[in-house]
Amino acid sequence: MIFKFNSTAMKKPFILIAIALLVSVSGSGFSVLKAQSPVNRDTLILAAHEIINETTYCGLVTIDSLGQPQIRTMNPFPVKEDFVIWFATARKSRKVREIKNNPKVCVYFADHINAKGYVNINGTATVIDDKELLVRMKREYWNGIPGWQDIFVLIKIVPGSIETINYKHGLNNNPVTFKAPFISVQ
Repeated sequence: MIFKFNSTAMKKPFILIAIALLVSVSGSGFSVLKAQSPVNRDTLILAAHEIINETTYCGLVTIDSLGQPQIRTMNPFPVKEDFVIWFATARKSRKVREIKNNPKVCVYFADHINAKGYVNINGTATVIDDKELLVRMKREYWNGIPGWQDIFVLIKIVPGSIETINYKHGLNNNPVTFKAPFISVQ
């Protein structure tokens, strides 16, 4: 005797049971996943500055000629209230070429040791070859680099959006989508 298994007949009761369970669970105390509360802009700005100011290094993401993201660790100049980010780099660096070809960048600040959160800034970068400005922004350790005025250029990043997770300020990701709270800056 050959026994035939009818998978279609088995699927219907299983689907009905699964739907019934979902409906009963969603009506019980299991509905802990709630939409994210609207974020206060001032709180997000304060929380973002807090993480940025406590972070020495950040990640700068550019896009290469093949469309691949490229990330490197950078040491930004202190970030002011407007969230404009400044870096110095070698004028012949790969990041300078990539920014000239595609100015869309992302800068990522995080304190992973203390798990405080992170800040992700999407913006537009410009390479600035201005020796007077470079000299005004000079860092002390550049004295040990012969000819630094001819080696370095500045990168200025104007933010478009700021995404922030900061546990101290209650800025957490959306429990359903995992999207972080963000604001547009422009």
